[in-house]
Amino acid sequence: MSTSPGWFLYMLRTPTGMLYTGITTDVTRRLDQHQAGKGAKALRGKGELALVFHCAAGDRSLASKLEIRVKKLSKVQKELLVKAAPECLLRYFGLQKSGSEEKGEQEEN
Repeated sequence: MSTSPGWFLYMLRTPTGMLYTGITTDVTRRLDQHQAGKGAKALRGKGELALVFHCAAGDRSLASKLEIRVKKLSKVQKELLVKAAPECLLRYFGLQKSGSEEKGEQEEN
């Protein structure tokens, strides 16, 4: 069992419809930080933020890779991702979870 926190990919929507993508180990804490103006400069003063997507993204390395790829998507592609099931994310990008994560999931099932 891993003692390090898992990482999550998340997307926030501003009142104007802009989507912001980030990674964190605690989605609720990070949303609160953004809402308080202590997160990314791109979100400061944008109004009430809505969490529209989040999913487990493995370790920090995998989460960073996913974040980079999602940020390169078009707005239309990001909207499709928001509507899709988070499980499709790893398959969509052809990325694999680390061996320790796969082993942990098998033990849980």
